[in-house]
Amino acid sequence: MPVSADQKTKIGLLWHMHQPYYFNPDTNKLDMPWVRFHGVKDYLDMALLASRYENVRCTFNLVPSLLDQIGLYNSGITDYHFDLSLVSARELAPEQKKTILETFFSANHQTMVEPYVRYRQLYRKKDGCGTDLDLAVKIFSASEWRDLQVWSNLVWVDRMFRTEEPVRRLFEKGRDFTEEDKGELLAFHLDVLRRIIPTYKRLYEEDRIDISFTPYYHPILPLLVDHESAREAISDIDLPEHAFKFPEDAAVQIEKSCRQFSDIFGGNLEGMWPSEGSVSEPVLELIKSAGISWTASDEEILSGSLHKSGITPDYNCSYRSYEYSKASGLKIFFRDRILSDKIGFVYASWHPERAIGDFLHSLRQIDRECSVPKEDRVIPIILDGENAWEYYPDDGVGFLTAMYETLNKSNEFRISGYSELARETKAMNLPSVLAGSWIRHNFQIWIGHPEDNMAWDLLFVARQKVVEFEKQNPQAKEAAKEAWEQIYIAEGSDWCWWYGDDHIGVHNPRFDALFRRHLSRAYIILGQDVPEELSRPIFKGHLRSFLSAPESLITPVLDGQITHYYEWSGSGHFQCGLACLAMHRTEHYISNIYFAFDYDRFYIRLDFEKRFHLVVAENSRLVVDFGSSGQYGFDFKNGFKDDSLGVESVFERVFEAGFDRKILTSTGYGEISMTIALYNKDKLIEKWPADNPIRIDLPERDKEIFWQV
Repeated sequence: MPVSADQKTKIGLLWHMHQPYYFNPDTNKLDMPWVRFHGVKDYLDMALLASRYENVRCTFNLVPSLLDQIGLYNSGITDYHFDLSLVSARELAPEQKKTILETFFSANHQTMVEPYVRYRQLYRKKDGCGTDLDLAVKIFSASEWRDLQVWSNLVWVDRMFRTEEPVRRLFEKGRDFTEEDKGELLAFHLDVLRRIIPTYKRLYEEDRIDISFTPYYHPILPLLVDHESAREAISDIDLPEHAFKFPEDAAVQIEKSCRQFSDIFGGNLEGMWPSEGSVSEPVLELIKSAGISWTASDEEILSGSLHKSGITPDYNCSYRSYEYSKASGLKIFFRDRILSDKIGFVYASWHPERAIGDFLHSLRQIDRECSVPKEDRVIPIILDGENAWEYYPDDGVGFLTAMYETLNKSNEFRISGYSELARETKAMNLPSVLAGSWIRHNFQIWIGHPEDNMAWDLLFVARQKVVEFEKQNPQAKEAAKEAWEQIYIAEGSDWCWWYGDDHIGVHNPRFDALFRRHLSRAYIILGQDVPEELSRPIFKGHLRSFLSAPESLITPVLDGQITHYYEWSGSGHFQCGLACLAMHRTEHYISNIYFAFDYDRFYIRLDFEKRFHLVVAENSRLVVDFGSSGQYGFDFKNGFKDDSLGVESVFERVFEAGFDRKILTSTGYGEISMTIALYNKDKLIEKWPADNPIRIDLPERDKEIFWQV
């Protein structure tokens, strides 16, 4: 017998859609292609797929500056990848070819390169040249350059659109593409981008989806209001020299979002997911004063807020709405971190049936143990709506379809929009709120490191120049307005995301340069000299890495134990736990990978989280992949030794293995690559590194120079 909607437990499912602001005011281009790539892969299909189900109403959180960038494409502005893809393969210059080799394989290798024969062939041809890009430039033919231009764009087209032309034909063709094929594909990309905003508008008007916004340029609002809020979570954090305390800027970022929502969708903005779930008490008051009816953050912020309020958190605390006492009428939801992270990081390697079984089990356990009255009970699930799907083998279609179909028919649960949940639920009073974000409940990613603090100080000085100009030149309203826009852009969170030692990537220098360009642009608009400091990089390139290189030859004892304290001293080291923090992932079993060698053998050691021995080890196997040098599988029940292969392994407290160097390279020296994959039965649980393999230079005997990784 069907159950009425009022009798079902409510699930708030929010997909957050965001990209940094890539537009370069100097070149009139987008510096990176990710808005376009995710536009054809995620933004449109996510809304269309969710809207198919009568009893499913997801919330899509859109960042206004993302919509602006989609609008830039619609107006004819493109990105560097797009332009480089359009260049005739026969007319590519050597430097353009190098850029293509460096950037046109920028996709998840396992799910977006390996499954496609031609793309995989091109990657392996380039990879076979190692770091010698000059050699790769010489050995690629015009046809191969053209195929690479096509495939680097084709794999981003979502599966929902692969029956459309020219996409269907190009996938069938597979190789030997023409310049006309390439042009048609890029035109298709632009056509999909043109559909995005009208589709969201139509689905919103039809009440098929709910829509919320983030503050305009994705700033960390509490840090705009007052830098000192960072001390709530970390009392001794180092702050910038200049005290940044401009609540009026935070108000502008909120108000601009409200205006854009009204311009596109009509009516008033009801919900706001603050950038990175970042809240503070003054920020909640600002959001409330803008007429917004709901907002959200993370369960760790709720826990800290309850403690700050003198309330002991319990199991039920996350599964209802709250109101901060000084912002009455603004409902606050706090996401279930574990369920959100399972979708974002764990289920990608599971079969959809198993993932949905686990998901439902978790929902039922919450529902069974929760004492919040049914009419006020909400299970908030909030996560990134774009990046996770690259790690799913089918771009997440199998999981999402199974989840929506299951909950659409469910007599126990219903997915409701957060605007509806805010109207339906009675909130619990929250006397105090902890200032923090959904990442480790603090702001350390964006402030505290010398590079972050330098960026904030440069922003402060530029902002003061705009204030002074405005006072001295009241008639120059247009110039002041344009300069303020550059300041608001520079207040976005994405710049400091890449400063400091939290995130490591090849694009750090590009983000640094783009941040400084926006500040420089403000000075230029005002007709003032650009300070010399803005010509010098903030990013110094000395970032903490997950990976450290071997420092000496060592010969460990392969016994599955840490035989003595210094046994692995001097080895190379990959820190899986630190890599997890950078990806904001919580689930992992391998904590550390050590690697080393002596003159005869290459060694690895794996350390595991304690629960691995209790939960996973019995049904697990390990695959060590050395790329072209071979792949080796191990179970954890039995030690392995094969003298003919030159391979030995043992697992007790830790996993240790040794490999004859001559099975890895014919000479026993040279470059090797390595990835570690952990399987439970046939299901991939985790892979390290998640993207590019660890590369190790095995030196020739008596020619050791330490050491390149």
